[in-house]
This record gives sequence, structure tokens and C-alpha cells, in this order.
Amino acid sequence: MAVLGSLIQEFNSSNMRYCINCCIHLLPDDLHRQCFRCRGPNHNNQKCPVCKGENKIPLYTDSKQMKLLAVLEVRTDHNESWNGFFCLRKGKLCSLIFGLIIMTLVMASYILTGAKHGLLLIPSPFHYGAFTSNPSLMDNESLSDMKDHYQPSKMNISYVKDYPSIKLIIDTITSKIEFITRQRPDLEELRKEEPHMFSVIPNKFLPNSKNPCWYEEYRGNTTTDPYATNSYALYSKRFRTIFDYLRKVFWNHLYHYNDKHYRLRCLPHFYIIGQPKCGTTDLYDRLRLHPDVRFSAIKEPHWWTRKRFGIIRLRDGFHDRYPVEDYLDLFDLAAHQIQGVLQSEERGKMNNIIIGEASASTMWDNNAWIFFYDNSTEGEPPFLIQDFIHAFQPNAKLIIMLRDPVERLYSDYLYFASANKSVEDFHEKVAESLQLFENCMLDYSLRACVYNNTLNNAMPVRLQVGLYVVYLLDWLTVFDKDQILVLRLEDHASNVKYTMHMVFQFLDLGPLSEKEEALITKSPASNTRRPEDRSLGPMLPTTKAILRDFYRPFNTKLAQVLFDDAFLWKRT
Repeated sequence: MAVLGSLIQEFNSSNMRYCINCCIHLLPDDLHRQCFRCRGPNHNNQKCPVCKGENKIPLYTDSKQMKLLAVLEVRTDHNESWNGFFCLRKGKLCSLIFGLIIMTLVMASYILTGAKHGLLLIPSPFHYGAFTSNPSLMDNESLSDMKDHYQPSKMNISYVKDYPSIKLIIDTITSKIEFITRQRPDLEELRKEEPHMFSVIPNKFLPNSKNPCWYEEYRGNTTTDPYATNSYALYSKRFRTIFDYLRKVFWNHLYHYNDKHYRLRCLPHFYIIGQPKCGTTDLYDRLRLHPDVRFSAIKEPHWWTRKRFGIIRLRDGFHDRYPVEDYLDLFDLAAHQIQGVLQSEERGKMNNIIIGEASASTMWDNNAWIFFYDNSTEGEPPFLIQDFIHAFQPNAKLIIMLRDPVERLYSDYLYFASANKSVEDFHEKVAESLQLFENCMLDYSLRACVYNNTLNNAMPVRLQVGLYVVYLLDWLTVFDKDQILVLRLEDHASNVKYTMHMVFQFLDLGPLSEKEEALITKSPASNTRRPEDRSLGPMLPTTKAILRDFYRPFNTKLAQVLFDDAFLWKRT
């Protein structure tokens, strides 16, 4: 912008017969005062002998909203003299050279004064204190027993001074919180949005199977590869081994009736829907050891939330949408075992094998709605993931694992941040995310901000994932409360046997032998925090205080909904 300003000033001084202010209204007033012939509020460019001249140079700017940099486009009339053109080119060149010299001097001054202060042209408004590492801190540790270990530091005194200004942001957010029940869409509206999905999945399932399954006619022949176009196999090398095996055994599991071939299709009986960094992987690893439980070929298909919209990785944009057939293929291994029970010699035997799916994005990730669904009401999505799951599986069971949202956010940051991880960096990202969330809350509802794709992508840490009660209330608009089991990671970490028994009872699973139960409950914890992340230690005390203030009203509402004060996550 400095180069642009010098260019305009140089152009103005070398061409005093042109009235710049009359041609573009975006230039500052000081440039107008340099025009001696066109000064004053009563100026009329039709009467001005300079402005109505044939050789006047008009300046145009794009009418669209500009963000960080504005582009000044200079267009000359065809009858403009070549002399003015070369003068303008000379001014650009001089300004560019001058700008490069200044930049070189600034860089040199930083290098000569020492790099230890960091190459920061603008100092950070936040100040941080020293901390000590705590390598024993792990994701599945009982958080109520954790204690902070910090070294006293003079820096902490100045750092804490940032708290009041951030607290004002949190107070503004809190004052805008309203928990309003959403309107549930009609079934016909859902059919209109996803007609292909409704044409593939039936509205009734086999009566002698506990898991939702049905027979679908297969029209291919022996030379046809049933998984040739499966997007999971095409886009990921990890899954190709699984699909290679499925190709070999596919024809052995077809059901033949009246000269037609049928394949058994299945959906999950239950879903582990959330939340990320709350112990869902550990629950998945233990639950799949149960003899009556099977899972999809991959732990987290993310089909309901991402793949069916063509999202592979959010940063890569959209690809071809994964059809529902690709999702159903992931349950073929389990369907083969269920089919073995249904076609056994014991006619009419009930199948008790159930299938699970453990995409931790299912509960909260509705970021794609803005690109596919219209008729939004004040920025809120007209359809959510649970609307479609309930349309096909009104009796589905849902398991949710939660943890203290403050600790969840820090664990999330440590897991997903790629470089320059530190407690100071985490604090700054939290402050920036809170300010962005506040800006949204000033203009939109809580639900609109929670499901706002632009906001969620802009926030450097995923604050919204910890707003558990917002998502839970939306799931309760379509599913009954007794269809949802909500667990705490803190309870699971302190007593695995107890939480696993709760899950077995919720899913109506059969009894286990002592050996089978010991295998499930005594296995080591899965997906614990990495050693290099543990070495960073806990977050700064001020960061923790800020996050506790932010999440407090949401935790209070969650405890009220679940009638359990343990979800307040109070410090003991």
C-alpha cells in the first residue's frame, strides 16, 4: 500500500492539470488538496476546464468488496498522449525500487540486531509466562486428579493482564446464548434432497436380524468387479487390501433365487458419533473385541458428514460425491457373517450380530450443508445429519463419549497442529477464535454460528466441537433420549469395566465369559497422547481460566439436560 500511495502522489505531482479527486472517490483528502484548480465543495467537473478536457485520465476501481489489498486499475483513453504513459511507467519503476530498498533495510536491521527476538514486524498483544513440562499427562488420564505445575515468573504478571479484555469477549458471547429448539424437517423434504439414497435403502429390514439388513438384486456377471468404482478403494491405498479380499469371496456369498442373484446389504445397528479426542478410538477398539459386534471395514468412513458430499480432505475442496452404495460396501465383511447365520441349518434362527460405525464427526460436522442445501433460515442449516439417519433408521442407537471441553480442545490442538506447537501458541489461537466467535454471535443465532462453515474454517482451534449441548439438543429433536448413551472419558479412564458394562447393556449384548471380559477391559488404552506432545506440559493457567469461562454456560445446560452434575466438569 505504501508503494501504491507513493505512485499516486508521484503521478499527481507530475500531472497537475488532471483532477484526480473528481475521477476516483477512494483517494484520501490530502491528494485532493494538491489539486489547485479543483478545490472546494462546490466543484463541478462539467464546468471545470481541466476535468472536462479531452486528455483527462479516468481511474477505475472494482466495485466488489475488497479485503486486505485494493487493486487500483489505471485505464487511459485512446487519445491519451504517449508522454503521460511513459511518465506513469517511470513513476511505477521508481516507487518499486524505493520500496525494495526500504524492505531490504528493514530486514537487515532485524538480522543485525539479533534474531533471538524473532522476525516479527508486529508484536503480539499477548504475553506468556514460563512453564514446566509434565510428561505424565495423557489423553485418557482422569482429569479430575490432574494438577498444574508451573514455575512462577515475572512474565506471568503481564500475561494475566490480557485476561480482562478476553473476559469481555466471553461475557458478550454468554449474553447472546439462547437454546432454541430447531424445527424438524418433513420426510418429503428429505426425499427431495436425497432421492438416490431413498431409492437404494428400503424402509423395512429383515425381521430375523437384530441388525438392519436387506437383500438387494445383483445384476452383474462373473466378470464384473463389484468394487471397481468404489471411491474408498480408489482414493485410499490403505483400503485396497480389504477390497481385494472382498472381490475374491464376493460370488461365494451371493444368494440365488429364481435365476436371480441377491447380495445381503446392511447398515449399522449403532453409531459412535462423537466427540473427537474424547476416547472414541479406545471405545471402538474394546467394543470390537465382543464376539457379537462387527464394525465397518474402516473405523471412520465419515460418509454421512463428508464423503457423500465429495469431501476427502477439507483443504482439498470437493471431489466426486461418494454414492451410498460405496458406503454400504464397507459393511460387506460383516454382512457375510450375518448371512452365514441367516442361512444356517437352523431355520428361523435369529441373528444377534450387530454392526457399528465410529466416525467421530457424525455428531457435530455439518459444514457441507451451505454448499448443497437451500432455504436456510437466518443462516441455520435446514437439514442436519441426524435427519437423514433417522429417516432410514428410526431405531438406531447412538453412543457419545465426552470429556472436559477445555482439555479436549488442548488435546485437539496438540494432535492436529503440525508445527510450532507451544502453550503460548495455543493461547493466542484460543483468543483469536473467541474473537471470531463473538463477531458471529453479534449478528447470528448460536446454532447459525456453530454450523457456520466459514467461521469454523477461520478459527485456528475448533472451539465449536466442545459445545456438546448444542449438538445433543439437535439430535434429541429426532431421536428419543433412551436411544442415546452419553459417557464421560474421565469415568471410562478410571473404571473401564463399568463403562463397558454400560455399553453392553445399552446395546443388549449377550453375556461374556471371564476370559472374554478380561480381554476387553484389561487391554491397554488406545490413541494416547504422543510423547512429544506430552513434553509440552499443560496449557497456561490463564488459557484454562478463559476456556472454563467460555464453556461454563454450555456445560451447565448439558448437566441439566442429562440430569448429571458430573458434566459440569468442576475442579475438585
